[in-house]
Amino acid sequence: MPFETFYWNAKPSLNGRNGKSVMLISPTSCSYHSHIAHFTISLISSQTCQLPNIFSENTMQIDIQPSLTGLAEIVAQDKDNVLPPNIYPIYKYMATEDLTVHSAYLRLADLNNDKRSETFLFESSVNGDSVDRYSFIGLRARKIIKTGDNEAVFAPEFCNVDPISVLEKELSNCRQAQLPGLPPLSGGAVGYISYDCIKYFEPKTRRDLKDTLQVPEAVLMLCDLIVAFDHVYQRFQIINNVHVDPETDLEQAYSAAVKEIRWVEQKLKEQRPLEELNPHQPPIRPHQTFTSNIGEEGYKRHVTTLKAHIKAGDVIQAVPSQRVARPTSLHPFNIYRHLRTVNPSPYLFYVDLVDFQIIGASPELLVKADKKSQITTHPIAGTIVRGKTPEEEERNASILRSSLKDRAEHIMLVDLARNDVNRVCTPESNRVERLLTIQRFSHVMHLVSEVTGVLRPDKTRFDAFRSIFPAGTVSGAPKVKAMEIIGELEKEKRGVYAGAVGHWGYDGKTMDTCIALRTMVYKNGVAYLQAGGGIVFDSDEYDEYVETMNKMRANNDTIVQAEKIWIQKVGSEEA
Repeated sequence: MPFETFYWNAKPSLNGRNGKSVMLISPTSCSYHSHIAHFTISLISSQTCQLPNIFSENTMQIDIQPSLTGLAEIVAQDKDNVLPPNIYPIYKYMATEDLTVHSAYLRLADLNNDKRSETFLFESSVNGDSVDRYSFIGLRARKIIKTGDNEAVFAPEFCNVDPISVLEKELSNCRQAQLPGLPPLSGGAVGYISYDCIKYFEPKTRRDLKDTLQVPEAVLMLCDLIVAFDHVYQRFQIINNVHVDPETDLEQAYSAAVKEIRWVEQKLKEQRPLEELNPHQPPIRPHQTFTSNIGEEGYKRHVTTLKAHIKAGDVIQAVPSQRVARPTSLHPFNIYRHLRTVNPSPYLFYVDLVDFQIIGASPELLVKADKKSQITTHPIAGTIVRGKTPEEEERNASILRSSLKDRAEHIMLVDLARNDVNRVCTPESNRVERLLTIQRFSHVMHLVSEVTGVLRPDKTRFDAFRSIFPAGTVSGAPKVKAMEIIGELEKEKRGVYAGAVGHWGYDGKTMDTCIALRTMVYKNGVAYLQAGGGIVFDSDEYDEYVETMNKMRANNDTIVQAEKIWIQKVGSEEA
């Protein structure tokens, strides 16, 4: 596990020596009093120091961190800043006591309640074989932003608007204090931006498209209350954010935030049988099949049309898609639980928006921004099925590495990503950190690269998002022209598919979004799956169709296998 380092100007020590900067080396995120026993402390210039009172207490004796007194000291110190923070996170650690992330989510989400509010669960499996450090649960959003183009459904300020502009305005006055001891997500906006929102960034792509799924173009939850699970230390961290302005009664605001933390703690400690927590699962209706919106012949026609555009010089590559609808009586959370088991991925998410759910196991980062303004994107292009034996696995990997078509397509998309990054970053910072590496998932292998850059001073994370969205891997090159042609061919909104799912922090810097691939939208008893593939001048129509089916197979197999499991538990019923 990598060690993280931070520096701190200490107060004078009791022995009379002057306090100097102390370097704390911790195996956790910079925690000021949570893991004193784990710190290796070295004193610069051999000076000793004393930790400030608010940072020197023993973890086991601390309840809410920081205390009201400690927070008041921090706020008072920050008042001299030109733009002082106006959001302060406070938190409490809680031992697991055999509580899993999923049982915690079920206790908090109340999925059997028709009047429940929106929630989310974010998890991650690094490289498909190990769990990332944190999982996140979000609930009780203080505000929910929903945008779309239906004037009968959306208020004027949220109708036919760029959701990123709305989000940017909403977060522009949020300045979260950067206190140590916090995970990567400690409050902010969480949700999705649909692929179709590109029409607000690139007006040329706007088309009159059929809205089959009838879901908002974007949904963003502003979440103060976050429950993080640390897989390294096997404990929960309940985080809430205190909003402060010159007129705020700090004691009252702190008390209200603590009250919500106590509520979460109580819910997590409730001794309720698992049967009460699990979502109600009716008997399974077996033997249901999926239907495609265009079918095999329709998809092959799209490939043929795109090849003609490529030969005419309109585009170099384009990424058409097909969507399948699969009726199922499975509860969507039961689909998610099985999906994360059979298809572990870097981005695992269950977003319950009450009217519909988003269930995903995405392999691909769209764009990420850190506190140092570095942005990262991961182009993925080039796919082959996993081998059934070690020998077949290595043979398939070799075929993928040596495929001229896949390599050419991938390099083209890496160049596109570099161009997208370069529009908002300093030229000298634009780098390809990884090129043409093999990444394995449950059913397929991909070629993956990594492109990074550092934002220019006049650019923000929102500029970076607009520059990279949507990824070339789901659109084509040149990107705008490819999207114009795709819209004319598909004639339907893509919705969540090929859009972005992720979060934007209150800190004004951070962002972490994935491409909505291997993602299902569940609505009214139907799971909608969608996949596409990159078409170049020598693509084979049938092979391209098969590739889309392979990409959807993990999600389709998830539903089939989960239905078989649940039939054993709740029985079945015929149509």
